[in-house]
Amino acid sequence: MTKKAQDILNEAVNLPPIERAELVEKILASFGLPGREAIDVLWGREAEDRIDAYERGEIRTTPAANVFDEIQRENPSEG
Repeated sequence: MTKKAQDILNEAVNLPPIERAELVEKILASFGLPGREAIDVLWGREAEDRIDAYERGEIRTTPAANVFDEIQRENPSEG
């Protein structure tokens, strides 16, 4: 890995989890992988199915603040 890439990585790993996930998504999208559109369609369907299940009362949710608090407790050096 070049020094520039290592510097970028060092900076990226110190980002909050959501920002790191967004960065990973953008980097993966930059590859233009075959089948990417099909995967996006499938994830879109999955999201809609989950929303529908929630609205039918089949699944429950956890507030995002609780999730992030738990992540912070488990990884105090991140964030």
